[in-house]
Amino acid sequence: MDVRTVATIFAALSFLAIGGAVGALILLIGRQTAASVIASLKPILIPAAGIVSLVATLGSLYLSEIAGFEPCVLCWYQRIAMYPLPLILGIATFRKDIGVRFSAIPIAVVGLGIAVYHYVIQAVPGLESGSCAVGVPCSSRYIELFEFVSIPFMAGAAFLFVIAALALVGVQTYDSEHS
Repeated sequence: MDVRTVATIFAALSFLAIGGAVGALILLIGRQTAASVIASLKPILIPAAGIVSLVATLGSLYLSEIAGFEPCVLCWYQRIAMYPLPLILGIATFRKDIGVRFSAIPIAVVGLGIAVYHYVIQAVPGLESGSCAVGVPCSSRYIELFEFVSIPFMAGAAFLFVIAALALVGVQTYDSEHS
């Protein structure tokens, strides 16, 4: 497969991650009526967050090691936030540890913040500061699909999904309070 095809697949997965995050937000806002939906989703939320973070990790490795895209400084910071998540969430899946949200959400929030900042720098290159001056400029775009999907957009979608899924894990529903 060529790089554009793989990037398009990752872009589609980003849209799925955003859709999942929006769905989770809708469930959080209307949780009184969605309690049974949340309760039925809880067993798959941590594994799903782990899979999304694993795909994002493997995707970033593909883009740098196979496609040959050299990561910029902000890409490295996003990787620092993303790479531990598959391991952390994988272990939590097997241990059935819903407390993982207290350590994984802050990591994902930091990663999301960096991804959003990186995306803004790509949209408005004049905002790029001296921190991105060494090596590849953070404002450069290796991938631009559908006129707005870039690598930090895809990373941000993955971080957003992890945050939303783990936030739902912590929601108390009538079923879990009275079982």
